[in-house]
Amino acid sequence: MENLDPDVPNRSDEHLSPPTDCSPAGRRYAITTFGCQMNKADSERMAGILEAMGYQHEEDELAADLVIYNTCSIRDNAEQKVYSYLGRQAQRKRRNPHLTLVVAGCVAQQEGESLLRRVPELDLVMGPQHANRLDSLLEQVERGQQVVATADHHILEDLTKPRRGSTVTAWVNVIYGCNERCTYCVVPATRGGEQSRTPQAIAREIGDLARQGYKEITLLGQNIDAYGRDLPGITPSGRRCHTLTDLLHFIHPVEGIERIRFATSHPRYFTQRLITACAELPKVCEHFHIPFQSGDDEVLRQMARGYTVSRYRRIIQSIRQVMPEAAISADAIVGFPGETEEQFQNTLQLVEDIGFDQLNTAAYSPRPHTPAATRPDQLPETVKLDRLRRLNGLAERCARQRNQRYAHKVVEVLVEGANPKNPQQLMGRTRTNRLVFLPATAGHGPGDLVQVHIDVVRPFSLSGSLAPSA
Repeated sequence: MENLDPDVPNRSDEHLSPPTDCSPAGRRYAITTFGCQMNKADSERMAGILEAMGYQHEEDELAADLVIYNTCSIRDNAEQKVYSYLGRQAQRKRRNPHLTLVVAGCVAQQEGESLLRRVPELDLVMGPQHANRLDSLLEQVERGQQVVATADHHILEDLTKPRRGSTVTAWVNVIYGCNERCTYCVVPATRGGEQSRTPQAIAREIGDLARQGYKEITLLGQNIDAYGRDLPGITPSGRRCHTLTDLLHFIHPVEGIERIRFATSHPRYFTQRLITACAELPKVCEHFHIPFQSGDDEVLRQMARGYTVSRYRRIIQSIRQVMPEAAISADAIVGFPGETEEQFQNTLQLVEDIGFDQLNTAAYSPRPHTPAATRPDQLPETVKLDRLRRLNGLAERCARQRNQRYAHKVVEVLVEGANPKNPQQLMGRTRTNRLVFLPATAGHGPGDLVQVHIDVVRPFSLSGSLAPSA
């Protein structure tokens, strides 16, 4: 791992800002989140900390007194978008020195103190490992300091309740960081090494969520299959709990939770034992998100992914043998350095053969401090975008075909809320994570499990009517 900037509680004079009135009372905050589910969960925790401090939530970031950009650096376009947002806020800060401006997340970790040189109006630059320290870091800002917190840091357990974005479904972090060394990925440098939470802490959080009325939880990790490798592995009852499979068995009895999901899986560590547990535990949903990244063995080797295409195919075959109706989603990258048209065709063939329910795609983007970024055989953007277009077309066709299996069937839907585009509709998800729209009638609301007859099938969503009661 690269050397990361240490916490800097008191920079040299050229970096110091004059003291500002940062007292939370009556002040409003706005958080804009870029990137993955982990970032969304981090933002919820930071929002919980701010509200415990006395800040009030503000939807309009241009009206907020404290603005946080929780950033993603996995793609260059997401990173550049952050800088365009920062430009607007820097202008505000020059007019209003009482504005507090924070960059959190992976861009903050990646760029560190250089962000202060690029945007000197910033008050706080904070990596993902420091999200739970937001209150103490803002106290330093209140004293007139410009703070950079990017040192490798043991992640503190949640000390405040997150401000959840839903009253029905909730993220639950189970492992932070990543020990993999994929040659294209900046995550290990920005999120640090793997740190598993104890099963007891996870179960307590899930129990609290159940008592608050939450019905579904998603266990989160950059590489969730690595859960528990760094733990002693014994619970107070004497049970071993040092794998994701063990954790699923451990939390499954929590009363009130109806559904359990997990993401993101790594093919290198995905086991038959995990598949068996998912089939046997009624609350675990029939949905697996397992990125493959490329359908060509040589490209996978150059990516340092640690598995072959045949290994990936066997995993999917095993899932479908045990759970035929399970939904499979994945991530794929096109245009990795040196990728030939023949190798890209292998990716298309894999997608065609498996028939994913959903595929998240991206054109390769060189990231700082990654081996792939220094390769001389980078592909032209025109080639990458053409391949992305072709892959997206195939992915949409596969999704439409997979969704046909729901046509005229009755499915269980967990209602999450109103359709923001149509107040006459509710929206929710099947156990296989299909988005479903249904009429807002019969007194149903968020948190209800309802039976829906699917009338309309689209590539990425379904619509239906309430099924008659049995």
